[in-house]
Amino acid sequence: MLRSHTLNALRKSSRAFSTAMPVRSSGSTPVPGLGFQLTEDQLSFQGVARQFAREVIIPAAPHHDKTGEYPVDIIKQAWELGLVNCHIPTEYGGMGLGVFDSAIVSEELAYGCTGIQTAIEANGLAEAPVILAANDAQKKKYLGRMTEEPLIAAYCVTEPGAGSDVAGAKTNAVKKGDKWVINGQKMWITNGGKANWFFLLAKTDPAANAGKAFTGFIVDADSPGITVGRKEWNMGQ
Repeated sequence: MLRSHTLNALRKSSRAFSTAMPVRSSGSTPVPGLGFQLTEDQLSFQGVARQFAREVIIPAAPHHDKTGEYPVDIIKQAWELGLVNCHIPTEYGGMGLGVFDSAIVSEELAYGCTGIQTAIEANGLAEAPVILAANDAQKKKYLGRMTEEPLIAAYCVTEPGAGSDVAGAKTNAVKKGDKWVINGQKMWITNGGKANWFFLLAKTDPAANAGKAFTGFIVDADSPGITVGRKEWNMGQ
C-alpha cells in the first residue's frame, strides 16, 4: 500500500519548475515567468527520500563502508517506496519522472551515503539507453521486470584499459547466424555482481570511426560464458 501511494504521488508530479511565481520587468507590473520553487508533489517525494536516507541509509552506511557488503536490503526497501528506477516510462510500469525530478531523489539518497546512492542510481544508468533506443518488446521485457520486483541492472562500458576513453574499448561482438557472440572484459562495473541484466557496449565494426564502431547490447546475467570477477575495493563504494 505504501509503495502504491508513493508511486501515485510521484506520477502526478508536474513540471520541474513552477510558474506560480511572477517576475517583474523593468517596470512595476509583474509578468509571468519561471519560478524555482518545488511543486507540492516534488516536495512530497523529496521528503520521502530524505526520511529514508536519515532512518535507513545513514545508520547502515558505516557497516557497508567497512565491510563492502552490497546493500541488498536497503535497495529493496528503496524500491518499495518508489525511489528506484524513477525514469522508467509509465507505459512500462514506471513513474516516468524527468531528469530534474529524479535528481531530487538522488540528491537526498546521496545525503545518506553516496556509495549506496550510486548502487541505486546505477539502475537508471543501465536503463537509460534501453529507454532511448530499444524496441517496444525489449522495453516491455527489461524495463517491465524492473518495476515488478526489486531487480538490479548494470551499465557495462568501462574496461581494464578503457575507462573515460570509451573509444579505446576492446570488447567485440561478432554475429554468427541469428546470434551475437561477445568477447571481452569489463571492469569497475557498479552492480556487476548483482545484476539481473546488463547494458553492454561492444565494438561491432573495427574499421569504423568511434561514433559508428560500437553497438549496445542487452545481456541477461545468466547468459552462458559470463564470469563475474572479484570485487574491487574502492573507498566509499
